[in-house]
Amino acid sequence: MSAKPTLSKTMGEGDASSPRVVMKRLWPYLQPLLWVMIGGIAAMGVVAATEAGIPMLLKPLLDHGFGTKGSQASRWIVPVAVVGLALVRAVSQYTSGYLLQYVSNRILLDLRIRMFDRMIHTGVAFFQRETASTIINAIVFEVNQILNVLISVLVTLVRDSLTVVFLLGYLFFLNWRLTLIVAVLLPAIGWLVGKINRRLRRLNREYQLLTNELSYIVEETVGGYKVVKVHNGESYEINRFNNLSRRLRGYSMRMTVSGGLAQPLTQFLASIALAAVLTIAVVQSAHDQTTVGGFVAFVTSMLLIISPLKHLMDVNQPIQRGMTAAELIFGLIDEPPEPPGGGRKLERATGDLEFRDVSFAYGPTDDARRQTLDHVSFKVARGEMVALAGPSGSGKTTLVNLLPRFFDPSGGDILIDGVPIREFDLHDLRGQIAMVSQDVVLFNDTIANNVAYGMTPERSRVESALRAANLWDTVLAMPEGIDTLVGDNGMRLSGGQRQRLAIARAIYKDAPILILDEATSALDSESERHVQAALETLMEGRTTLVIAHRLSTIERADRILVLEAGRIVERGSHRELLQHGGLYAHLHRIQFQQNAA
Repeated sequence: MSAKPTLSKTMGEGDASSPRVVMKRLWPYLQPLLWVMIGGIAAMGVVAATEAGIPMLLKPLLDHGFGTKGSQASRWIVPVAVVGLALVRAVSQYTSGYLLQYVSNRILLDLRIRMFDRMIHTGVAFFQRETASTIINAIVFEVNQILNVLISVLVTLVRDSLTVVFLLGYLFFLNWRLTLIVAVLLPAIGWLVGKINRRLRRLNREYQLLTNELSYIVEETVGGYKVVKVHNGESYEINRFNNLSRRLRGYSMRMTVSGGLAQPLTQFLASIALAAVLTIAVVQSAHDQTTVGGFVAFVTSMLLIISPLKHLMDVNQPIQRGMTAAELIFGLIDEPPEPPGGGRKLERATGDLEFRDVSFAYGPTDDARRQTLDHVSFKVARGEMVALAGPSGSGKTTLVNLLPRFFDPSGGDILIDGVPIREFDLHDLRGQIAMVSQDVVLFNDTIANNVAYGMTPERSRVESALRAANLWDTVLAMPEGIDTLVGDNGMRLSGGQRQRLAIARAIYKDAPILILDEATSALDSESERHVQAALETLMEGRTTLVIAHRLSTIERADRILVLEAGRIVERGSHRELLQHGGLYAHLHRIQFQQNAA
């Protein structure tokens, strides 16, 4: 399976990855630091001006400082001026580097915080659409491409552009006829850069997509290492990784070829101009139209101008990489956040639930594509335990995911205490719900912080939750007790311990509404017996929705709703449904036969 990054999207009118659009998007981050940036640019201007100072000092030294008739002042003032020039250059270079690093790191921090904040607050559909590797690349790695644009590219563009301007000005002052030959280079170089830019931008965009796919292969292989090893899939994964790596290498070489053409072509054009200048200068010197000092100063200035021109050519590739990264970064920032809900506060719900004619579909529906939920209606009284049963794909998990507003129904209403949930503040609504899923998620943190996730852990309350989940004795035997780190997604714990830790988290939250989605699926019979007892104590006085494929775990439910193809087809207690002889009885009979076998 390959990553399908979709974060790149239009950031404004015109080309989304053009420097103009990117700078427009970066302006709100740059504006508070404008004067710091101006100071850095001014310091770069001083550095650029010192470049022209070197040939300016050579001319009087050569014309008046050599020979027996040379000026004594020129012999001593020029060397002192060279040292002073070097000192000014060094101070200015350090100042500009520090100020621009300050600006770029502040912007990097702001962008990262903004991206992570938007990721946290975006809807569930975003996480279902994007791969983890694409998001990680955008927040951790791609934002550094913007940093490169703000530092190396900005320094090169400003400092070297100013250097070219100062040197051209001095060349024009020395000999305007010779300078016209140099000026002919600039339009040719501009045309060349434009052609190369367009190709580099396309290659960088395709390279970025392949990089995300390569990251996703690594992510899949690390996450599924057990399956890879059990099924001897090492060769398959290595081939998959190697093939994509070779494609990436091909794109990298194509970018190198395209980007590398600019510099040698520029040098070739410059050499033609230099040859023409030398020829004309020799003719001028024969007619006493120039001095030795003037000629050396001119040639030195011309040679000095080649280096910043080369740097301006080399800036192509980082600019295009930065523009491509900007698409991902601002694509994430532009993700719409979750709807905040209404302004109605909800301190603690009593727990009365109602699903009123609720329909839902993942994406648009038509006659050929049925809805995941189709006009589902039922009520759950406070403290009642209602179980949802049915074959896989019947809509059970989708139904409970609508309650905390991971998704909004396409039709109908869900009510808590008689009020539609969309009227409540989203955080208040979710504060009423505790959820334990079959896919346990633990964080690489201490047991205490996992139990009290989202809150400051109270040690006595953490202990009570762990005791209720039948996990306290296990935790007590650990070297650091509740301060023990559980590892990546609880890898240091067994499957049953991870499940019980997730249940302890739900107990700690003490919410009036519980959602248990296969909450005991990873437990052995002994652990399940203890946890079931803890859950029964926890469910007293609380509204509970239970999803279980093992029908034996929901026999004590007050009511069982049987779903098929997104509709409730049966309702009743365990005994009533068995006597009815419908779908529930059929599923129960199949499981009984499997268990007997």
